Amino acid sequence: MAATIASFKVDYFRFLDPEGRLVDGVQVPALARDVKQLVSLYKLMTLTRVFDKKAVALQRTGKLGTYASCLGHEAAHVAIGSAMREEDCFAPMYREYAAQFYRGVKMSDVLMYWGGDERGNDFAGPKHDFPWCVPIATQCLHAAGAAMAYKLHGQPRVAVSVVGDGGSSKGDFLEAINAASAYKLPLVLVIVNNQWAISVPRDKQNNARTLAQKGIAGGLPSVQVDGNDLIAARWAMDKAIAAAREGRGASVIEMMTYRLSDHTTADDARRYREQDEVDTAWKHEPLLRLRSYLVDQGAWDQVKEEELLGECAERVQGAVDEYLDRVTNDPQPIDAMFAYMFKNLPHHLEEQREIARRFPHKGGHH
Repeated sequence: MAATIASFKVDYFRFLDPEGRLVDGVQVPALARDVKQLVSLYKLMTLTRVFDKKAVALQRTGKLGTYASCLGHEAAHVAIGSAMREEDCFAPMYREYAAQFYRGVKMSDVLMYWGGDERGNDFAGPKHDFPWCVPIATQCLHAAGAAMAYKLHGQPRVAVSVVGDGGSSKGDFLEAINAASAYKLPLVLVIVNNQWAISVPRDKQNNARTLAQKGIAGGLPSVQVDGNDLIAARWAMDKAIAAAREGRGASVIEMMTYRLSDHTTADDARRYREQDEVDTAWKHEPLLRLRSYLVDQGAWDQVKEEELLGECAERVQGAVDEYLDRVTNDPQPIDAMFAYMFKNLPHHLEEQREIARRFPHKGGHH
């Protein structure tokens, strides 16, 4: 006897093509006609890119520690942040700056964090959001725990977490899917698939046709969208968050994009990927696409673009000045690196703290 007991499909959505034109034959979301909102979101995407370039420059000149660039991810991250309510909970990994900026985190907070100053983790914005998480995929379980609390308390709040294509292979991500499925949690898990898990390409990570189907294996509705299309990414987030808030459970969204930068400033992507691939990806990048659409709608032009870039440069420089002033004139004590992990410091760390105290330098960004 043979019978099919289960089957599935993964739908792919794109509303704005790489040339910035609406795709023919599909019903586009209302956001596509809300030019005022699109302009606002485009401005945040641009600010984030200007900030990102400046942060890399700070690292290269010794004024910032290792930094994880978000170049090429702007549409995905803006879609995530702008779809959430203030009372929702965000559990990021380590490069979702645009989502955090939308939620009130300051640019200087991000610089403090990557500058090695613990005060960067006490960031502006919702205090119930989680801090940056460098251990891969553990933030997904943190979000699942928050979602469980919201459900137990009967609160109409949603937890959102992000993982990369490489991180989607971690047990933590799969365990979060399982918990969300078993307990019908108000959780949205986003895979921002930028095609590279540091130096490992997507086709060497997994033979599955999509990464979204990992959610389906756990019993969650799952879709794949063009992550360079802000309209599609935001549409998917809106649907998933609405379902979670209304008690219909969790979802998985795979957003397809490309990491235009090195993995971090400690990486050199030229060692493992071809320049032709990167050049092709630049033709599909999210800012160019949305800008083309806004120009066609009569909502944007070169004058506005130049004014925006000037404003962004000024705002970013202000954040840099704030960061450098604080770490120079109000440095954290050397004890800060030991102060926030354990209630009772283990013996070996007490010894390390005593050694650190012997050094004359007591803080700063070097």
